[in-house]
Amino acid sequence: MSLFADGRYQWRETYFVLFDRHRRPRASDVEQALAELGPRIEVHEINANDAGYLDAMTILSHADAAGMDITYVEGEEVKEQILQLRQEWKGKQPDQKEKPHLARALHADARFDVFHFEEISQLPDEEDDGFLDPGTLLLVLNKLAKLCNGEALDPQTGELLE
Repeated sequence: MSLFADGRYQWRETYFVLFDRHRRPRASDVEQALAELGPRIEVHEINANDAGYLDAMTILSHADAAGMDITYVEGEEVKEQILQLRQEWKGKQPDQKEKPHLARALHADARFDVFHFEEISQLPDEEDDGFLDPGTLLLVLNKLAKLCNGEALDPQTGELLE
């Protein structure tokens, strides 16, 4: 079940990991890489295609009051996004460190959509203190990007994340 359908979670933002579809990781490899993060996260509902490659998964981090739905996307939607990024980055003068990252992102033909959710208190006496911590989100984005030799992107700012 997606966190979109879970009343305990509220969607906050979406991030992407852009990569070459031939580098799509196996679901078991993603699960193993995320296990390295320790008890901080719980992996739920990991779905793979017939060949074992990751299609979708849900991650929870109660310590960060966060959850993530991750889905695999390829095709026209990714092509359109890459065209848009080319336009946005047209005048950008990357330094030597940024160049390979921008090139890898602009040659992507697949991505993971990472929907970031805040865990909302359901108790009437508890105030929502806005404790959504991005720590786990950043760790997960980094693990996914490394697994598929991809680049994590914040589409709200148009910036690559390291």
